[in-house]
Amino acid sequence: MSAKFPQLFSFRTIRKLFSSLSPFAVMVRYFANPFEDFSSSNVAEINQHDIKKQIDAHISNITKRLQPSRKNVDGGLYVGITGVAYMFYYLSKNPLLSEHKAMYLQKGIEYLKPAMETSAGDKTSFLLGDAGTYALATVLYKEAGDDEFHESLKAYKSLYNSYLHPKFLKCGGDEFFVGRSGYLAGALWISRELKMNVFSHAELYKICDMILSNGREYAKKHRSPCPLMYHYYNTEYLGAAHGISFILQMLMTVPGYLDENKSAAQDVKVSLDYIASLQTDEGNWPCCLEEIGLSDHKLVHWCHGAPGTVYLMAKAYKTFKDERYLNACINAGEVVWNKGLLRKGPGICHGVAGNGYVFLLLHRLTGNDKHLFRAKMFADFMNTDEFVREARLPDNPESLYEGTAGTVCYLSDLLIPDKAEFPFQDVFTVYDF
Repeated sequence: MSAKFPQLFSFRTIRKLFSSLSPFAVMVRYFANPFEDFSSSNVAEINQHDIKKQIDAHISNITKRLQPSRKNVDGGLYVGITGVAYMFYYLSKNPLLSEHKAMYLQKGIEYLKPAMETSAGDKTSFLLGDAGTYALATVLYKEAGDDEFHESLKAYKSLYNSYLHPKFLKCGGDEFFVGRSGYLAGALWISRELKMNVFSHAELYKICDMILSNGREYAKKHRSPCPLMYHYYNTEYLGAAHGISFILQMLMTVPGYLDENKSAAQDVKVSLDYIASLQTDEGNWPCCLEEIGLSDHKLVHWCHGAPGTVYLMAKAYKTFKDERYLNACINAGEVVWNKGLLRKGPGICHGVAGNGYVFLLLHRLTGNDKHLFRAKMFADFMNTDEFVREARLPDNPESLYEGTAGTVCYLSDLLIPDKAEFPFQDVFTVYDF
C-alpha cells in the first residue's frame, strides 16, 4: 500500500466499503494456486539460464519504460527511479551475475543521479523521500569506487537530529515508510554494506528510546492491549509497511539495545507475544487493531498481513530461540501458499514476488527444500498466460515495491537463495560492530 498521500478515510470506513462487495469481488484478490505442493517426486529445479533470461527481459522493459529523469524521482525507493537504482545495485552484488557488475553499477548511478539533483519529497522519509536516496547513494558510490559516497553519508547523517524531536511527524513518526524505524533500517543497512560504523550505539539507542517512549505513551493513552502501540494516520496498523511489526523488528535488530535496557526488552517481548497471539488459524494477521475479531482477514500482502509480519516472527525466533515464533512463520507460509498469488501484480509490496519472498525466508530459516520449491512456483506463475492476461497493472509497473524492479530482485535471490532477503528487512545479520 503506497503511503504517498495522506489517508483520507478511516480504516473502518474502508472496511465497510469492502464488506459491501459481492463474494466474487472478494475472491478475485488472488489466483487459485494451480501447483501441486512439494513432494519427493515433485522437486523444482532452479534453472539459472532461464532466470537470467527473465532478469534481462525485465531490465530491458524497465529501462525502456521508466527513464532516469527528474520527473520520475517522486516516490523515492518505493515507486521512483531510486528503487530502480537499488535494483541495479542489488544485481551487482550477486556473484552469479558478476560478468555484468560494471554495467549494473553504471546503470544504478545513471538512475540515481536525477534523485540526487532534486528532492523526492520529504527529506526524512526513508522509502518515499531523500533519506533512502542518501542511503543508496552511499553504498552505490562506494561500490563503484566513487569518493562521492562520503558526501552522501554526510547527508544521511545530517538528518539524525530530526528523529529526536518527539512529534516530528503528526501522522505517526515511528513506522518504516516515513518514520524512525525506516531511518534505523537504513543506518544498519549502510553499516552492513560498508562494513563500518555509521552511528555509535549511543546514537542509535537515542532513536530507539524515542520509539519506545512514543509507543508506551500511545499505548497508555489509548488503553492498548500491549505495552507498546503506534499509529499511522490514526490507524493502529500491525503489519510491516506502517505498523508495529517493523518497529518491533528494528528494536530487536539494533545491536545490544534490548540487552542494555531490560524494561525495553520486557515491553518488546510482551508486545511481540501479543502480536503473535493474533495470528489466525489459517496463518494470517489482521491489518490493524480494528480488524481483530473479524471472521476473515483478506489481505495477504507484505504491507498488510502475514507476508510482512512473518519477518517480525523470524527475527523473534532468531533472537529468543523460541519454537513458537518459528511455528508462526511456518503457519504464515501456509496462508501465502494458498492465497498469495495476488492479482495485484508482480511487485513486492502487494504482489506475487513479495509473497514469494516468504518462502525464501522460510528456506533460510529451516533449510527445508519445500520452501524453495514454493518460491520457485511463485516465480513460475508470473510467467503463465493466466497471470500475464489477468493480473492488474500496478500504478507504477516498473518500480521497486509495486512493479518489476522488485521482481528482478526476487529472481536474483532465487539464484542464491541462501543469501536471499527482502529489501531492507534482513533478519539474519548479527550487527557486532
